[in-house]
Amino acid sequence: MSTLSKKDTTQALPGDLAMWIFILAELAAFTLFILAFSVTQMLYPDMFTAGRAELDPSTGFAMTVGLLSSGFLAALAVERVRVNKARQAAVLIIAAIASGMVYVVLKFSEYAHLANAGFDLEYNMFFTLYWLLTLFHFLHVWLGLFVLAFLAWRCFRLGFDAQNRSGMESGVMYWHMIDLAWVIIFPLVYLLG
Repeated sequence: MSTLSKKDTTQALPGDLAMWIFILAELAAFTLFILAFSVTQMLYPDMFTAGRAELDPSTGFAMTVGLLSSGFLAALAVERVRVNKARQAAVLIIAAIASGMVYVVLKFSEYAHLANAGFDLEYNMFFTLYWLLTLFHFLHVWLGLFVLAFLAWRCFRLGFDAQNRSGMESGVMYWHMIDLAWVIIFPLVYLLG
């Protein structure tokens, strides 16, 4: 087996192994929150139906579009780095941050509306789990936005290229984990009864 083909097989997964382990641990934490929400919903279906009626699914959908668009732009940025176009990648990452901020602005608005209406963490089990699950995700979004900002800065400084892209791939993988979590949270919290 030649050295080139041996190297190709070791690069099957993008990013760093440590990031994959971290992402799996984070997904396990999200899974526990999602299971708690699902099981409690089975125990208190009327409470969850009433709680869900206080949420606006169109806002949830707009947040989903913002995050998924951001993930798509971040994936395009990785492709630009793979062909040694780091500055183009930086522009795409900045666009990804702007798209991710759509989620942040809408989520802040939703939190303010719910808090002003009295639907706080202690209102009932639906809202306790709503706040815990969505705040946990919200904190991950903020961390992800900081990661994206760092990636954009590195790209502008030409810190990534086709041979040195593991950090870029790892950061974008983290952002995709946030997308994946939201794609499960959105229907569970806003739509499914």
